[in-house]
Amino acid sequence: MDSIQITGIRCYGYTGYLPEEQVLGQWFEVDLTLWLDLSLAGSSDRIEDTCDYRAAIAIVKDLVKNQKFALVEKLAAAIAQEILHLEKVQQVRIQLSKVAPPIPDFEGKITIDITRNRID
Repeated sequence: MDSIQITGIRCYGYTGYLPEEQVLGQWFEVDLTLWLDLSLAGSSDRIEDTCDYRAAIAIVKDLVKNQKFALVEKLAAAIAQEILHLEKVQQVRIQLSKVAPPIPDFEGKITIDITRNRID
């Protein structure tokens, strides 16, 4: 199956287990892989025959900015569920990172990686 990859969606949100994460917020970064059949779009050159990736980006930004969850796993699942409502998308992979998680003496990032199918 064909795919569209969207990387580096960066947005500020309020998901986190610690109370201050839901008040102060933090930066998140999201990478998406959307699986769909691109053969018709490849021959027709019509946006109606593919997934307009601007819609997927808007879904991510809206959910990260406006929803509060305790767990990033829940946020990733919510993003996947909404993206699977896009007409042509059959499967989606969400890689959701806390860019600077509030963990003492840790300078890395934490990434949740989930894949969901339309039938899940």
